[in-house]
Amino acid sequence: MNIPRGPVMVDIAGFSLTEPERARLSHPLVGGIILFRRNFQNIEQLRALTADIRALRSPHLLIAVDHEGGRVQRFLDGFTRLPPMKVLGDAWDADREQARKLAETVGYVLAAELSACGVDLSFTPVLDLDWERCAVIGNRAFHRDPEAVAELAEALQQGLGRGGMMSCGKHYPGHGYVEGDSHHLMPRDDRSLAQIERDDLVPFARLADAGMGAVMPAHVLYPAVDSQPAGFSKIWLTDILRGKIGFDGVIFSDALDMAGAAGAGTYVQRADAALAAGCDMVLVCNQPAEADTMLAALTPPQQPKLAERLERMAGKSRAEDWQRLIATPDFAAAQAVVKQLAMPKDALAGPQVGEAH
Repeated sequence: MNIPRGPVMVDIAGFSLTEPERARLSHPLVGGIILFRRNFQNIEQLRALTADIRALRSPHLLIAVDHEGGRVQRFLDGFTRLPPMKVLGDAWDADREQARKLAETVGYVLAAELSACGVDLSFTPVLDLDWERCAVIGNRAFHRDPEAVAELAEALQQGLGRGGMMSCGKHYPGHGYVEGDSHHLMPRDDRSLAQIERDDLVPFARLADAGMGAVMPAHVLYPAVDSQPAGFSKIWLTDILRGKIGFDGVIFSDALDMAGAAGAGTYVQRADAALAAGCDMVLVCNQPAEADTMLAALTPPQQPKLAERLERMAGKSRAEDWQRLIATPDFAAAQAVVKQLAMPKDALAGPQVGEAH
């Protein structure tokens, strides 16, 4: 079926598609699917699943996953174990040039292994600063210093590109300063715009200049800037991110089932608010009945750049081409570099992200 990609990303329950899921994924408002650990059994099953999803329609639905490293790596068996990004930040403190090379290699291995399984994008890198206040971010962040985060994330982004994948910086404009977890409540950051621009916005602006493909805003309230959380804020998304920073990639909402999004009302109201504020695509996870209700009722705004922006995020090479590449000695050498990175004892410590749903 030839159906343009719509502005909604949904999920599925298991290792393969059910008939109701095939119908949902064929809805014209759907443009992508996010996979979780529950959708992964082994590499062969994952490749069969993504091939099935891609065959449903043309252009194919974007296939995404949270695959950052540390405690946020959905696919494990057969994949290189990726370190939390703080490991790269620690390497930066010891040797900046070596840390840049390591970050590029991590991005390359991450992306190429996913590309070989038919996955288009990982929602990475985390651009939040490690203020040592936010447990849900914690060692997912590279560093406290915005310059270090920008440099390491840009190197990782280059590696992602070498592995056939665009980047998605998150959680704009910065989730690291708040103590709360937006999966479970609405965190509040009372700093001024000037303070946030001086620190937390630096990596987002730098990566936007370097070709970042997408941004995911935080379900965090910044009352000194707007009365709406960033993911529902025209000021943050349209005025600052699009206007001031000049970002022209995809803006993905964070998952609308998170508690930090609940204040916007029903799922339809949440989607309406996010799209009106400037999001290109909204994520509805773990709630198939709500997704169906929303798809039946949602009337999205005109999005003249949606098709072009989403196409940039789609993998351009066939999974089979990447399968051949990851079987080469050169790629094995890159994997060995990543495997040798020290995994701290607390690498998997901290709140679990997303998989509890």
